[in-house]
Amino acid sequence: MNDQRLYQVLLAPHVSEKTATAAEMEGRHTFRVAGDATKLEVRKAVEKIFDVNVRGVQIVNVPGKTKRFGSKEGKRSDWKKAIVRLAEGQDIDFMGIEG
Repeated sequence: MNDQRLYQVLLAPHVSEKTATAAEMEGRHTFRVAGDATKLEVRKAVEKIFDVNVRGVQIVNVPGKTKRFGSKEGKRSDWKKAIVRLAEGQDIDFMGIEG
């Protein structure tokens, strides 16, 4: 697995009230990931980019919602998210990362 692929796996952190609470209380951070990403790729990408130890990774395929636009019906894109559990005492600081 090359470094270029690892940087393409993680797309963005997924931030909501639920994920912020999980990150603070339980050390679980949630990311939007590439549609073809595997658990091993997500683990290696998080460990390399954020320099932390990962205890576990859960992958969830999130189906897009069906929405109506006037009389027309449309569908949002499906996407994949990864819930990453960090080792005890580890934390990810998103503000300290340079792009």
